[in-house]
Amino acid sequence: MDFLTKRSAAQAGAAQPPTTKQKGDAAEDAALRHLQAAGLRLLERNYRTPGRGGGEIDLILRERDGTLVFVEVRQRASASHGGAAASVSATKQRRIIFAARHYLMRLREPPPCRFDVVVVEPAGVQWLRAAFDAS
Repeated sequence: MDFLTKRSAAQAGAAQPPTTKQKGDAAEDAALRHLQAAGLRLLERNYRTPGRGGGEIDLILRERDGTLVFVEVRQRASASHGGAAASVSATKQRRIIFAARHYLMRLREPPPCRFDVVVVEPAGVQWLRAAFDAS
């Protein structure tokens, strides 16, 4: 066995650090568990508008009262720089609102809606209801 083969075999057995996508998926899983424990029902996950330059909504859920909840999940390793909630910029909000409008076009009677943010940080999960609006 040559040096490169030995090195590849050693690396194959070593645990790789999680990718950014894996971390994001884990944060979405934690947020979803938190929201479902509060009684919300999942309708869609990672809803994307067609085409380039559109928007994406991490989670779309329904409250018991029928309110449609569009959720942005944010994760940060630390609370520095304002933490994860501060990272939902005006541009990000516009993209989420764009995607929400696209989603609502599929419905005959759009229900009441809300835009929430769920923050996943080392200290735990924080749910920010009505974090922003579509105006």
